[in-house]
Amino acid sequence: MTLTLGHFLSLGAMLFALSVVGIFLNRKNLIVLMMAIELMLLAVNTNFVAFSYYLGDLNGQIFVFFILTVAAAESAIGLAILVLLFRNKANINVDELDSLKG
Repeated sequence: MTLTLGHFLSLGAMLFALSVVGIFLNRKNLIVLMMAIELMLLAVNTNFVAFSYYLGDLNGQIFVFFILTVAAAESAIGLAILVLLFRNKANINVDELDSLKG
């Protein structure tokens, strides 16, 4: 059995749908929300690599490196903010984090 473009696009769609469900079902825990956003970026990266491979063009794979770089920076900054909020409030519940409003 050979893997076709449809298989990879189906995998990307399932990962994307799983991340959307994770965002809508759990709006309380900030760590789970960040993991769902990272899963969404992974689904998009899977589609970029699949299209790049099947079209014979490297632009999609190069674009994935930029997305991974931005995602790593976003995760590092998000986790740093999360640690600071936990130290100040002793809670990471999204509903109770209203100190950033302004």
